[in-house]
Amino acid sequence: MDIQQKSNTSLVAGDSSAAAGSSPVITAPVESQLALLGRGAIDLISRVDLAERLRTGRPLRVKAGFDPTAPDLHLGHTVLLTKLRQFQELGHHVIFLIGDFTGMIGDPTGKSATRPPLTREQVAANAETYRQQVFRVLDASRTEVAFNSTWFDRMSAADMIRLAGTHTVARMLERDDFSKRYRSEQPIAIHEFLYPLVQGYDSVALRADVELGGTDQTFNLLMGRELQRQHGQAPQIVLTMPLLEGLDGVNKMSKSLGNYIGITDAPADMFGKLMSVSDELMWRYLELLSLQSTDVISRWRAEVADGRNPREVKVELGREIVTRFHGEAAALAAIEAFDARFRRDEVPADLVEIEIAAGASGMAFPTLLKAAGLVSSTSDAIRLIGQGAVKVDGERLEDKGRVLAQGASALLQVGKRRFARVRLG
Repeated sequence: MDIQQKSNTSLVAGDSSAAAGSSPVITAPVESQLALLGRGAIDLISRVDLAERLRTGRPLRVKAGFDPTAPDLHLGHTVLLTKLRQFQELGHHVIFLIGDFTGMIGDPTGKSATRPPLTREQVAANAETYRQQVFRVLDASRTEVAFNSTWFDRMSAADMIRLAGTHTVARMLERDDFSKRYRSEQPIAIHEFLYPLVQGYDSVALRADVELGGTDQTFNLLMGRELQRQHGQAPQIVLTMPLLEGLDGVNKMSKSLGNYIGITDAPADMFGKLMSVSDELMWRYLELLSLQSTDVISRWRAEVADGRNPREVKVELGREIVTRFHGEAAALAAIEAFDARFRRDEVPADLVEIEIAAGASGMAFPTLLKAAGLVSSTSDAIRLIGQGAVKVDGERLEDKGRVLAQGASALLQVGKRRFARVRLG
């Protein structure tokens, strides 16, 4: 059985939503759908095609794929999830695709070196976490969860060779990251060329009408369109969303950079991190993460321009996001804790003392800050001390060479949100 036959066989059974007469008709005006779905998007390929499919009133099959290469989701991931939720609210059929097969290949996007593949066990564990967390954004009753191992595990070696034969090496080298590595004589493993092909084939297997992805996935999303044409399907509409900046306002939100907000972060931590973003970045977070209407956000912009404190809008953002992941009661408690900690300059009531082992000579504060988990490195601690961002027992620490004696304790504070009470053992 070739890949075309396998695709059709797997989908006839799984595509009941497209059966004649069984699907609801979507009555929302096309222009209002386009306005909502295009909000925050970078590219829409193409708006005309999307409008034509929306006019049919048929619920579209909307797909977004996530490789389970890390154990948890952060707000950067939820940019696509929020867009999927918007499709759901309009009545379209959403497919949350877990790339348990592609995760074992390793997405080469943006990588300057071959990425070590994960084991099936690692991928399975991460995939289960994703499945548990995704419904904090999506409506579980209206979401189809799919795994691309479903069709790829059934492919033979001959099937994979035929898939690989649909594109040339020259075509693959059009990808920016591949071409950069090739020019700089960095190794490119053969299996990395398979990644865009297998991601593209996911759209064939799922008969996707629309696929969402970050701007770094454009090449792979367009690959899906090409493969669908080759399999006699209407090419999917491609909608790309920007990569969300992390708390530093510069780099893509990433756990490895430490600039992320995890969707499993404690409510107080999540709210505090959202309150720490710059006033400018706040508007981007609202556009990409909030389910508030564009009219409401436009009104808030106008009010801030007229003198309203942007902090009040940031509280609205923080309340919405924390409520989404933890519930309204937790959000209100986080706001109260934030006010108590920062506006009334109170130390958290639940602060526990950390015992840290030290020699007879004690420990210098840069090392102590790292040991307490308040900074990522001693060099980061030295930098923050120089910026006046570190306090010891409520007083700004100015001497980076200062030492805490063995047996002594101190209340450490870094910035506005990070506290630790430590004792040297």
